[in-house]
Amino acid sequence: MTHTRIRKFNTRDTYPEQNLDNDLCQAVATRGGTTLWMRGQCPQNLDDAKSIDSHDPVEQTHKVMQNIRQLVEEAGGGMEHLVKVVVYITDVRHREAVYRTMGEYIKGVHPVSTGLVVQALARPEWLVEIDATAVIPD
Repeated sequence: MTHTRIRKFNTRDTYPEQNLDNDLCQAVATRGGTTLWMRGQCPQNLDDAKSIDSHDPVEQTHKVMQNIRQLVEEAGGGMEHLVKVVVYITDVRHREAVYRTMGEYIKGVHPVSTGLVVQALARPEWLVEIDATAVIPD
């Protein structure tokens, strides 16, 4: 079975401040329906990996969900094909704002969801990270 690697990158380029050398990608698509496994999306641009200039959990969540939507669309699907999201937040006080904002993107979709409060994410300015899985019908 062949997998399609969408938006390959190396952590040397995206995290130059860290001593990393991982060949990764933003998403992997498999066939049989298409299952799209997305890397945890953070409030940064997909094209240049620059973080958005905001410490607002609502603005950060909008960027995260826009990235998820863009990746699903690049794989040939739509947000209605999301089946699972895992939400990581660094402060439980942001939970409502994050989930409310995420809800704007998944209205009527009903994916399964897991939420975690974590001590920190990969960059100190990030307040939210969401990984998602989509299954796109043949």
